Amino acid sequence: MSGRYIAFEGVDGAGKSTVAEAVAEQLRADGRQVVTVREPGATAVGEAIREILLHSHDDLVPWAEALLFAAARAQLAEQTLRPLLEAGAWVLSDRSVYSSLAYQGGARGLGVDIVRTVNAAGLSGVWPDLVILLDVEPQTGLAREEDTDRIGAEGLALQQRVAATYRELSASDPRVVSVDGAGDVASVVAASLQQIGERFDESV
Repeated sequence: MSGRYIAFEGVDGAGKSTVAEAVAEQLRADGRQVVTVREPGATAVGEAIREILLHSHDDLVPWAEALLFAAARAQLAEQTLRPLLEAGAWVLSDRSVYSSLAYQGGARGLGVDIVRTVNAAGLSGVWPDLVILLDVEPQTGLAREEDTDRIGAEGLALQQRVAATYRELSASDPRVVSVDGAGDVASVVAASLQQIGERFDESV
């Protein structure tokens, strides 16, 4: 696949969607074909699963949650991501498989390695080339949220475990780079573009 797959990750309220869209605009201005997607979602199947995961069913057990995320992701990978990447597009994603590693694998205690294995089966090699972790303190992220979803409503303790797992991934996984997400949007976007340029050896 000749395209680029870049995921933006972080705790709830880290600014992923805002930064991803701003980075996409800059890359388009430079003449690249760029598509933005979100997880869970971006397909009809994914959006239906998103509703279950984020806006209903407070009694979901951790493995049901993890498998639903994996199902939505598998649909996205085969229906949308693979064709775009094979066509040479740049895909910028608000969340990715790394969210499941942090939330279900780490914060829910299912285990990062087993959640990685479960998701890898459905992704069939469609894995982010670069993961930009917007590093924000969980308290800051939650304070930014105007409307919390089912997972965000669980509060600070869960987000602290998520943040800790993300930081462990940043230290151990070469795909993951950390950007300070606490500043203004322009500075976070500039730092993200710098990381993209360095990773792919391109001027952005």
